[in-house]
Amino acid sequence: MKKTVDARGLSCPQPVLMVMGAIKETQSGEIEVLVDTDTSRENVVRAATSNGFLVRNIRQDDTGYVVLIAKD
Repeated sequence: MKKTVDARGLSCPQPVLMVMGAIKETQSGEIEVLVDTDTSRENVVRAATSNGFLVRNIRQDDTGYVVLIAKD
């Protein structure tokens, strides 16, 4: 089951902290992260990869970015 973390409207480090919490809860599977700034996107990607998650997709939409991270 995919978990979604909506961190739009929040400034760093809050999006990273939310993703780290989701990573601790999930341990494996997919997490969809919604952010609205380039800095948050970059920091979330860095935090995910440093915790063994792969970035499967990053896409931009009207409200910011959707970052899909996963760990098998």
